[in-house]
Amino acid sequence: GGRVAEELLRQYQIPPEVEVVDGGTMGMDLLPYLDDRSHLLIVDAIKTEQKLGHAVRLPLDDPPAFFRTMISPHQLGLAEVLGVAKLTDSMPPNIVLFGIEPVSLETAIGLSPEVERNVPLLVKMVRDELASLGLVLEPLADA
Repeated sequence: GGRVAEELLRQYQIPPEVEVVDGGTMGMDLLPYLDDRSHLLIVDAIKTEQKLGHAVRLPLDDPPAFFRTMISPHQLGLAEVLGVAKLTDSMPPNIVLFGIEPVSLETAIGLSPEVERNVPLLVKMVRDELASLGLVLEPLADA
């Protein structure tokens, strides 16, 4: 997720209606980012039992329940954040998870070659999702 956020910020002009946040291990500090949002796009490693590096888009009907089963060490606290958002009526009504099947979910520095190869695909999937919402990311002149 952090790598996709980095690429979006490095390559594209982000419209003012879009906020790109590397939530990493922010935990409850993410809560203010959910207030008054119509859409939330989450990007992370995700176990789908597909081939390594496989990219996926999953609309989430019940995000707190979905994240109770940890599929990535980066999701520490995400179920709790979304649970609090639901209790306080600050849950965005539209939440979509984008992810890549990792080689391993162990904490490490860097991405596996399989995941690294598919980061551009995941960036494109997020851009396409934003475009479907009328939010076009224009390439930066020097990217």
